[in-house]
Amino acid sequence: MKVIIAALCILICSLTCISAEPQADQNDAGLLIKDGKHIFPLGFYELPKEEAELKDMAQAGVNLLRCHKRTDLDRLAALGMMGWIPLPLQQGDTPAFRKRINELKDHPALAVWEGPDEIVWNFTAATNLYDHKKVHKIPHAWDKQTPNAIAYSEEQARTIIPNIRSAVQAIHELDQHHRQTWINEAFRSDLKFVRQYTDYIDIIGCDIYPVRGTEYDVARVGVAVERWKHVGRNQKPIWMVLQALSIHELGGDFKNRKVVYPSFTESRFMAYDVIAHGARGILYWGSHYLKSQAFRQSLYALTSELAQLQPFLVSPDYPGAQVILIPGRKIEIEYGVRVTVRRVKDDWLIILVNEDKNTYLGMEVTGLDKLNSRTVELLYGKEKFKIERGELITRMKPWEVKIFSTSRKWQTSRLLGRDFQQQK
Repeated sequence: MKVIIAALCILICSLTCISAEPQADQNDAGLLIKDGKHIFPLGFYELPKEEAELKDMAQAGVNLLRCHKRTDLDRLAALGMMGWIPLPLQQGDTPAFRKRINELKDHPALAVWEGPDEIVWNFTAATNLYDHKKVHKIPHAWDKQTPNAIAYSEEQARTIIPNIRSAVQAIHELDQHHRQTWINEAFRSDLKFVRQYTDYIDIIGCDIYPVRGTEYDVARVGVAVERWKHVGRNQKPIWMVLQALSIHELGGDFKNRKVVYPSFTESRFMAYDVIAHGARGILYWGSHYLKSQAFRQSLYALTSELAQLQPFLVSPDYPGAQVILIPGRKIEIEYGVRVTVRRVKDDWLIILVNEDKNTYLGMEVTGLDKLNSRTVELLYGKEKFKIERGELITRMKPWEVKIFSTSRKWQTSRLLGRDFQQQK
């Protein structure tokens, strides 16, 4: 809901839960485990054929890739990476399904089992659904909730949903390593059907690609996290699948779209926005179509930055921080500024994400009493601030991200690609 506020009116726009010290074991769901340590997933759906390209991914902090066979997992293991294996859960608990699990379950590089991509979207709102004979070629039949579209979806769900349940139960029976199972859905996949399988899987995924020929609302990614947290009854970790291509590269109906890749600034915003909303993993889709090496390097610059922050990304939010906006004029606030504060031993990290198109010249973060008398520095910037009275004061431009830390050691040395811009 949009709110109009008068000059100098104070709005608390983001508030973390105020409670006792956080318990780390409450925050482990959705994370990877390697050598006994938790890892925040930074993944790609692409598995490069060339070893040099795969090594470049690994050096950029990418730790999880989609695999299809044992030799794929072998390649990742050699570089200290991990993989996930897609499984046809919608086909149920079959002998072939069990054979597949048993063939791969003991591989040390296997991290996660993946269910069918966008399964509910594909039998409800998929763009080609109207071609199905039972829906009688009515464009956007699902959005219009035509009787045939509803009947078709119910018919499909009666088979698919029980099959997903039985297949996941088979995984639990066969995989003694207790790996997590996840299913990715589209942003708007139907709540009713997704809810019928969420109790059986461990991780919910959501994909969203907001930088298109006529659209640039990158703040939609945070909205998506909140939607899917609700879909999972706030009990399931969320993995977000973000944009790694220009939509025109998909070809077909998209080939005439404007050539537009997310700038580094936009990609960085989307990554930190989903983290600030509580996402437990970030994956990138579309890079296997990618023709721009400059954009690819901008993504690797970002994954390298995130990888440097791994200890913070697997740590829970530190409670009590809130953002207060003190505008100097009448202004319309839609989302405001998100904040998340993390602590690793004696080091602190403060992530601020301005989700609005507004410039905020009067903004403070409160609740930082544990940082009193400490100086924080803006990573990849020149700003410094000494915390007094538990307060940090700064300014933020539209869709800007600011990462303050008590130490610059959390900056990555990989800077190639950070200046990537896309002409729009």
